[in-house]
Amino acid sequence: MRHWQRWWPDVAAGLLVLLVGVLEVFNIDPYYYVDDPRPGLLLIVVGIALAVSLSRRLPAAALAVVWVVCALQVVTGTQLLMVELAIAAVAFGTARWGSLGTVWLSALSIPLAAVITVYWIDSSVFYAALDTAGFRELIRQTSRFGDRWQVTAAVAGMAVLGVPWLAGLALRFSARADQSRASQVVAEAERDQAEEIARLREEQAQLARDVHDVVGHSLAVILAQAESAQYLEDADTQRLKQTMANIATSARSSLDDVRQVLASTAVNTSGVAPRARPTDLDSLVDGVRASGHEVVTTEVGAPQPMPPELEVVAFRVLQEMLTNAIKHGRRDRPVLVERHWEGDLRIEVRNTLGPGGDETRPIALPVDPAAPTDPAAAGGQGIDGMRRRLDAVGGRLDVRRRTDPPTFTATAWVPVRTRR
Repeated sequence: MRHWQRWWPDVAAGLLVLLVGVLEVFNIDPYYYVDDPRPGLLLIVVGIALAVSLSRRLPAAALAVVWVVCALQVVTGTQLLMVELAIAAVAFGTARWGSLGTVWLSALSIPLAAVITVYWIDSSVFYAALDTAGFRELIRQTSRFGDRWQVTAAVAGMAVLGVPWLAGLALRFSARADQSRASQVVAEAERDQAEEIARLREEQAQLARDVHDVVGHSLAVILAQAESAQYLEDADTQRLKQTMANIATSARSSLDDVRQVLASTAVNTSGVAPRARPTDLDSLVDGVRASGHEVVTTEVGAPQPMPPELEVVAFRVLQEMLTNAIKHGRRDRPVLVERHWEGDLRIEVRNTLGPGGDETRPIALPVDPAAPTDPAAAGGQGIDGMRRRLDAVGGRLDVRRRTDPPTFTATAWVPVRTRR
């Protein structure tokens, strides 16, 4: 039912053309005809009305109907009717709604119709149409010029059909332009949405890396302190209390750090900015020392001021390096930490490993799944997180395992200033 409802305007236009044509046929002066031509004329009227009805929904079919009707009219020499001016609606419809092939065929049809008018239309047919329209004086004036009336008829026909065709073509291009603009708006909206989703995913990944670094480091320190407490003498209550105090301090610091990480990713409705993340590199070293590990630090050059975002990167990278050193290094050997302020900040952390391995090789990401799962050599989430952080600010990371002596070395280059 809805499909047929869309046809009602077209059917109404066709019925209107049919009504006008019938009225014209039954008011024709039979002066120009030997026999009564009305049955043939009615068929022409029906064909034109059908073409008008199809011009919007089926423009190619409407053009075909027009050609069939006009061809029969030329072959039989049937009188031209004023209602045939409704073919202008078909010309408009083919240019506005037709396919590309229909548009080209309709464009060629207009001059072709003019040629047919010049060479095949009889003058009496032309005069009869003018007389039916009430232009008797025009008939008298035109007849004085012999065959020149054909040129006039051809030009008039091209104007009657060409103007609506050009109007339809203009509206077609206008509609295409509107659709293009609408598509562009939709594409821009989809692009903005995709960028927003990518931004949210990156924020989630950054939050996961931050939480991993904070929790992983704190748990490694707490675990080391708890393990060292097992070897204390029962009577050494003072050192036991100190160890428990260190564990509590590490846990409290970790909890506070996690809260700061979460606060930095949310909008503070009170308008108060969250506290800055910790960026004191020495505090990380002191925390590892408090867990019972020996840490030897070396600093070359004068420390330089860094933007806050780069300070956070340096802090998190050193935090992860120390976490790996605690987890995978030997407790009876010191962890070596070097900071070089020569241009960019170079941070190097080296810890001693147990025996194993016969070559010096970098650790690349991703790691071959078939390779042995050596925790000291595997590129885990922590190493991946460090690389991502450094890549984001123009830095880089190098991780190597050496066999002589058996050490695990992580080196990070952090730019002192933000790269543009």
